[in-house]
Amino acid sequence: MLYVNKTVYVFMFVKANVNAVLISFLFFMALVPAKAQDTTRTTDKSVAQTIPDTLLFKIQKAQSVITQIKADDKKRYGLTRIRAGLAEVKTNVAPVSADLRAHGKTVEPKNLSNYNLILNDALKKLADWRTILSRTNNDLQGNLDQVLALSTDSLLTVAGNDTTEKKLYSDQLVGLKFQLQDAGTRTSTRLDTVSRLLADVSGTYLTVSSLQTTLNERLQKSTENALQKESPYLWEAPMAVSADNLGLLLKSSYQGQDKILKYFFASTWDNRFLLVMLAVLYFVWVFTNYKKARDPDLQQKIAPFRLENLRPVPIVATLIVLLNLTPLFEPQSPSIYIEITQSLLFLVLTFHLWPKFSTQDRRMWVLTGTMYVLLILTNAIVGDSALMRLGLIALNAGFLYIGIVFTDRLPRQHISTRIVRSVRMFYLLLLGLAIVLNIFGRISLAKTVSITAVIGLIQLTGLSLFMVVVLEALELQIKISAGSTGFFSRLNVSHIRSSFKKGLSVVAIGLWLLVFFINVGIVDVVFNVVFHILTKPRSFGSLAFTLGNVLSFSVIIYLSSLLQKNIGLFFGESQLPTASGSTEHVSSILALVRLVIVIAGVLLAVAASGISIDKFTVVLGALSVGIGLGMQNIVSNFVSGIILIFERPFQIGDYVELADKKGRIRDIGIRASRMITSQGSEVIIPNGDLLSNRLVNWTSSDTYLKTELTLKVSAETDLNTIQNIITHEVDQLDGALKNRPPEIVVTAIGADAVELKVVVWISSIYTEVSLKSQLLQRLLTAFKAASIKLV
Repeated sequence: MLYVNKTVYVFMFVKANVNAVLISFLFFMALVPAKAQDTTRTTDKSVAQTIPDTLLFKIQKAQSVITQIKADDKKRYGLTRIRAGLAEVKTNVAPVSADLRAHGKTVEPKNLSNYNLILNDALKKLADWRTILSRTNNDLQGNLDQVLALSTDSLLTVAGNDTTEKKLYSDQLVGLKFQLQDAGTRTSTRLDTVSRLLADVSGTYLTVSSLQTTLNERLQKSTENALQKESPYLWEAPMAVSADNLGLLLKSSYQGQDKILKYFFASTWDNRFLLVMLAVLYFVWVFTNYKKARDPDLQQKIAPFRLENLRPVPIVATLIVLLNLTPLFEPQSPSIYIEITQSLLFLVLTFHLWPKFSTQDRRMWVLTGTMYVLLILTNAIVGDSALMRLGLIALNAGFLYIGIVFTDRLPRQHISTRIVRSVRMFYLLLLGLAIVLNIFGRISLAKTVSITAVIGLIQLTGLSLFMVVVLEALELQIKISAGSTGFFSRLNVSHIRSSFKKGLSVVAIGLWLLVFFINVGIVDVVFNVVFHILTKPRSFGSLAFTLGNVLSFSVIIYLSSLLQKNIGLFFGESQLPTASGSTEHVSSILALVRLVIVIAGVLLAVAASGISIDKFTVVLGALSVGIGLGMQNIVSNFVSGIILIFERPFQIGDYVELADKKGRIRDIGIRASRMITSQGSEVIIPNGDLLSNRLVNWTSSDTYLKTELTLKVSAETDLNTIQNIITHEVDQLDGALKNRPPEIVVTAIGADAVELKVVVWISSIYTEVSLKSQLLQRLLTAFKAASIKLV
């Protein structure tokens, strides 16, 4: 293959040079007076009259070709950039080639995976350059062919004895000949340069392809031999270790990792830039909110607060966010890069947690960091020597002790105990497995498993603090927004906190798994498996689809439903109850916006599902026929069930009131739903009735309830004192709404008594009775202390 390609390009090179020689010869011959030609010329008048028109057309065409060649020559076709990029590719590939082709040298699977990144990127660049150069070569060859055709055109040549009107253009044609000669020479030279560069790029592409084939064979072999013995059993291994050998191993490991890191940093700067920009946005977000919080007017509106992990200048918190999100933006990063970022994260965590640690915890934390550095160094130099392998086993045993003793004392806010226990058991299992693999001669796998376990433990603490600093930043935003009547002042804050925390938990679990896959070296395998599952064609009858289409359909429908439900917040709507007597004015265009969102969401979902529009219209036609034949009630209940599922005016477990029935929703079906009343009976309600009748949901996550109390006090009682006492006691209740003060209304006045109605906002109907009882007890105690007499 290489021989054939080089032969082709040598032929092109020879052809370009032959063309150049031919052009020069033709130009020379055109300038010599044609004395050998027949002096007899036709004197036909019709021919003489057509010559100027045809000649002008030829001159215009030749001038157009010359102009086009000059314009193309100014482009330079990006040859300088391609030549510099080709040199860089050769520099990056050379050490990989040396390592793979070194006789008798065993390359670690981790390095093989990293080398694969380099070769894949090189092949992509070379393929693009080869396409560009091939197209450029064809364009230049076309220009050269046009120049040759114009140069040999007898119409553009004037002989000394020419008697036609063409002789009037002799000066212009001579100048045109010189321009064609110059254009042809430049084009031929540029074609020669492009042909040489194309041959070089093609040869490099074949070399890199051969290297990738060798690398894939090594990877497959290393995967097959992952559990096979690569070193002697521990009791058979030699004890001696050479200092020179250790130095050589350290130097070799450093050089290999250094070239991988340099290449990675140079080729993935765009992802790193986006990551840094996200961290900067987080810093500006927190810094700006802290600056707003210093405003005296705002401080009077918000209660005093203190955040444990955020500072007015959140440098440490920003670094925690940056280092934890690094794997998400660079999933193809080499494992050494993950080791470095986790080491930096450990230093940042040390700075942040040091004041909060006890003396014993500080010792254990420093011991963990020291052993982590020793583990990285030991993994770089450990080999067949029993002494080095015993040192690695000692480090693994030390980390086992840390995992048993110190794990429970590590900060892990907002991470459930079940997840912590699972990670801890997995950590201990991996360390135990690393010791067993080491004893039985599986050194490479033992090193990979041990470093993966330790990084997983460090990452658990880092992700915990990541969730803390992000949630505290959200809490700060909520405080500022509530005090300045911003966007968050219209939201159900408890619901936002809960949803945001769940989303962060999913991100944290994904980041932990991603780092685990990178360290083990199977991130590409996992991505390929997921991609294959989502894109594999499937069929249901005559309908063809993929799981990716189904997922896209579901996500688009969910997002459109969520958007249309909450779009009103941007038009002034609020999820909170309004104060008494106040009215919200919302734009009348809101209903139209919601309708547009729903229609657009359905159309986008259908397009993403892969279902053709004609099949979709057939389904709509079948539904319309069914409705017309008497299925109105069934279809109405069915459609109502779908609307209930997506719109969710209530959920399973909510306490609702419909007509004369009250109870808890037990099940939401496609045609009907079931409700359990307070008496224990089960009521089956068609879904159409749930949508068409007036429904009261007492337990919606976005609904708040009013509960009322009636009090009678003596006419001489100071009403302001009573109001202050009631407001203070309501604030002490856990189930009362903090940002909605109680309403105290005078409902009747007697000769010696005043009747008051107290309205309190609460968050759940289930706590209404207990909250009333607590509030009445508190008020009774407070009234007695203030000498207020109830009538």
